[in-house]
Amino acid sequence: MKHIGIVACSAEGAALCYRTICIEGEKLIGKRYAHPEVTMHTFSFSEYVRFIEANDWQGVANLMLGSVNKIAKTGADFAICPDNTIHQAFDLVVRESPIPWLHIAEEVVSEAKRQNYKCVGILGTRSLMESMVYPAKFTAVGIEYKTPEKEDRHHINEIIFNELVYGQFSPKARSYFNGVISKLKDQGCDAVVLGCTEIPLLIKQEESPLPTLDSTRLLARAALKKAIE
Repeated sequence: MKHIGIVACSAEGAALCYRTICIEGEKLIGKRYAHPEVTMHTFSFSEYVRFIEANDWQGVANLMLGSVNKIAKTGADFAICPDNTIHQAFDLVVRESPIPWLHIAEEVVSEAKRQNYKCVGILGTRSLMESMVYPAKFTAVGIEYKTPEKEDRHHINEIIFNELVYGQFSPKARSYFNGVISKLKDQGCDAVVLGCTEIPLLIKQEESPLPTLDSTRLLARAALKKAIE
């Protein structure tokens, strides 16, 4: 099996990705407790936030490259990053990376296409929702997309950075997110991207007004499949 490298950013999303790889590995491999070799590295989350807030994507890319270079030296065959926001620096990273990458949005969009969704809502940090990370990928395959209104984008961002990244998942936050998803449904969306890797820990499929595209687990499962090829 191939060795998976995880370039981590925020703790909760990275932990969910790692846990998914380790727990679901045995289903694909057919051996109890089995999963591919995994190496994970991250710099301080504060460094990432500093560059994100400054809109300095080269700074973000430099951190990601620092991580992937360390991971490659341990023998990782390819890399993933369980953080949607910093994929805004992805193109700056892959051109200098010593190993290939999977792109989180490409895995999500591939699943949306497989499910034949026509219009997908995008949730995530304000930076992610206002970026082209997902719109570019959806447009390329002919899927429409929508993002929450400005006030909701601001409040979602606050919940992510003040609660979710700390592992705080309150009923109040869950209710708010589901309310935003309901608005997206009313606007014609038939699914919603949980485009911050912590959101799947807050929003459960069975409680969501729309089918969810869990970016964290979709990326982890794609990495598993690639490792076992």
